[in-house]
Amino acid sequence: MNTLKFKTNINCGGCLSKVTPFLNEEKNIKKWDVNLESDDRILTVETSDLTEEEVKKTVQKAGFKAEAV
Repeated sequence: MNTLKFKTNINCGGCLSKVTPFLNEEKNIKKWDVNLESDDRILTVETSDLTEEEVKKTVQKAGFKAEAV
């Protein structure tokens, strides 16, 4: 299992509700979380199969940006 971390522009609960269906639908994401308390809004993703680029594309489908940290 790999843990990937991304700086995002997911800023609030409303943003979180928009990105949730996209991350939940990705079968290869075992667990994910966005730390809204962090200034960088860190998205943490646990996956065994996805690359950083694939996670970034999933977040972009929801209309948000993700940059690997």
